[in-house]
Amino acid sequence: MRLLMLGGTEFAGRPVVEAALARGWEVTVFHRGRHGAPPGVRSLHGDRTAPDGLAALAADPGEWDVVVDTWSAAPYAVRDAARLLRGRARRYVYVSSCSVYAWAPPAGYGEDAPVVEGASADAEQTAYPQDKRGGELAVLDAFGEDRSVLVRAGLLLGPYENVGRLPWWLGRTARGGPVLAPGPRELPLQYVDVRDLAEWMLNAAERELSGPYNLMSPQGHTTMGELLDACVRVTGGAAELRWTEPEVILRAGIEPWTELPVWVPPGSDLHDALHGADVSRAVAAGLRCRPVEETVADTWSWLRAIGGTAPQRPDRTRKGLDPEVEARVLAAGGSAEV
Repeated sequence: MRLLMLGGTEFAGRPVVEAALARGWEVTVFHRGRHGAPPGVRSLHGDRTAPDGLAALAADPGEWDVVVDTWSAAPYAVRDAARLLRGRARRYVYVSSCSVYAWAPPAGYGEDAPVVEGASADAEQTAYPQDKRGGELAVLDAFGEDRSVLVRAGLLLGPYENVGRLPWWLGRTARGGPVLAPGPRELPLQYVDVRDLAEWMLNAAERELSGPYNLMSPQGHTTMGELLDACVRVTGGAAELRWTEPEVILRAGIEPWTELPVWVPPGSDLHDALHGADVSRAVAAGLRCRPVEETVADTWSWLRAIGGTAPQRPDRTRKGLDPEVEARVLAAGGSAEV
């Protein structure tokens, strides 16, 4: 198999490249050159947002079995790449997002749920849901429904994370002491390890799948308690989780998802949207999700290997809770769950 990876040097793309190389595929990586591509690939350089940014790709004589694209900004960049490649690639796999569904999708929503309005394949960058839906429309326009795979991913975790969610929790538990743990412990979570995402997409290309897929772990694959317990274990066990009721956290003005990464309060629209998708179609198509303990341990190993500080995408908000706010809430007392 021959893979063209658009991106491929950071969080969502790099595991795709590594998995393809491990299968013995021929891999071409088209990227801006800001980060080194994995060894063993052929690199082409260009900035998709610049005039003539696809020149190196246009001049290259290559043809590919599959293109994988993780773009999440202006949809026109997906449009231009897909139009350029429609006669040179058999299939286009686009890493979209469950954010493309119209707000608020009910718990258990499938791929047939309504999607956001106002999206266009020709658009400049606007809002994330419209940008991702615009990217989907661009792929469908160039490759049609039968040669495109729309991967509507949820929460991504794992090595190479440059968004700041799991690395923040690992850093916080590594510091030790009392940790504000957002309850309840048994709160079900959905996410996908980027390496499991990568393997599924390559399998989809081999099997010539098409259409949209909600791509994250089955509901209840893990819980908030299991995730944070794993963080404590791998970082040395010096942290003491203080489980705190959602109402206390919200009353303190703490922002779910950003100040306490991964967590959103149970029963909320946000929890149903982020941790309540029906993924039976992806599971039937071969999705396999590794245990949360493995994701946490491997992310911690990667963090230590790069010096303990994760890279941060400049176009994403910083995650994590101010230590003073955490201390103040913990000091209030009387809020811990039984």
